[in-house]
Amino acid sequence: MKVLVLAAGYGTRLKEIAENTPKPLLPVGDRPLINHILERIKGLPDLNEVLVVTNNKFTEDFQKWAQETDIGCPITVVNDGTNSPEERLGSIGDIQFSIDDKQIRDDLLVIGGDNLFDYNLDEYIIFARQHENAVVIGLYDIGDLEEAKLYGVVGLNDAGKVVSFQEKPQEPKSTLISMCFYYLPRNSLSLVSQYLKESGKSDKAGDYINWLHKKSEVYGFRFTGTWYDIGSVEAYQKAQETF
Repeated sequence: MKVLVLAAGYGTRLKEIAENTPKPLLPVGDRPLINHILERIKGLPDLNEVLVVTNNKFTEDFQKWAQETDIGCPITVVNDGTNSPEERLGSIGDIQFSIDDKQIRDDLLVIGGDNLFDYNLDEYIIFARQHENAVVIGLYDIGDLEEAKLYGVVGLNDAGKVVSFQEKPQEPKSTLISMCFYYLPRNSLSLVSQYLKESGKSDKAGDYINWLHKKSEVYGFRFTGTWYDIGSVEAYQKAQETF
């Protein structure tokens, strides 16, 4: 299994603090944000490589960081070749770029580089592997309908299968939201390129999940614990207080 950390953003919503530092390398407590992610994936069964996809602007920063970081398996920095927000490939575009560039043929766990959380991922991986060929997404009950409007809202059946998906709905059906956690078994990787060809949309991962759950089985795993989506200065400041 490989882990792919999405880190190709330009920090436009955090410009005052992240203009010259990629968001995953911002300090949270005594270490960069991305190191908190690595602490949670270190030691996962069958993990053989961590890939970090970034852009041309921040590649050197991540390469320097990777040289100084040891988690017991190789860390590979992938440069998607973009130089500005206008050129960015989007989250799904970066997943496909990484699959092609590194010829990935393994199961792939995709994690957004702006996720900050305090729970282990072992149970998530066990759940995903019990569902063999299905994509398994990470879910979180955000507990507030107003906040849920900012995310993809997910409906599950009793077996945990995704039966509905609303991307940033005006009237959310629940507070159960999709996080940027996607377990993609190796035989599902070709669906990423199929989606890009059919939709022409590469930016929003939620659009991909909405398309995917109508094409094949997608399951959701509920995380509990503390989670922050570091998408604003306010969220970053709250995370600093907690971590």
